[in-house]
Amino acid sequence: MEIILLERIEKLGAIGDVVTVKDGYARNFLLPNKKALRSNAANKKVFEANRARIEAENAARRSDAETASKDIDGKQIVLIRQSSNAGHLYGSVAVRDVVEALQAEGITNVTKAMVVLERPIKTLGLFDVKVALHPEVAVTIQVNVARSPEEADLQAQGVDVMAEMFEKDEAGFTEDYDPNAEPGEIATDTEEAPAEEA
Repeated sequence: MEIILLERIEKLGAIGDVVTVKDGYARNFLLPNKKALRSNAANKKVFEANRARIEAENAARRSDAETASKDIDGKQIVLIRQSSNAGHLYGSVAVRDVVEALQAEGITNVTKAMVVLERPIKTLGLFDVKVALHPEVAVTIQVNVARSPEEADLQAQGVDVMAEMFEKDEAGFTEDYDPNAEPGEIATDTEEAPAEEA
């Protein structure tokens, strides 16, 4: 289906571009959300008549988003979650969790539709998450997923908490080693004299 874009859409085009998209994408997303018009003679005339107003409204929304981006860009949010000893979360961190954490920090102008998370976060660590405040304004925040506030502080300083935890576990354990032992044989405290061959 041919449509006229009413706002810039990533990987499609800018305001006023006439593009061809799949019918379902146009019918179910672009047209109901007023991001596009069907491309026909009547709509082209309507768009050209209102082009200046549409572009002015878009510029105003973009400038609002740019001012809001100064508060959000580079912000770090901490999410405390339970996890296994290997660092895998019981559950996951989704878009809703990121938005709720931002709202707890006092940033109320971010909605779920603005947060771009390719897949849910399922492990401990630091993750960069893109927030698209406007089709032309995107910022990056850092999500710090940890088991405790102390671990979050360590991760923020660049410490790999999981690697350090395993190093501590291994440090206190030493295994008895006998270089002359046969495979599968248990090491003994006293060395026995080897049996003489007949």
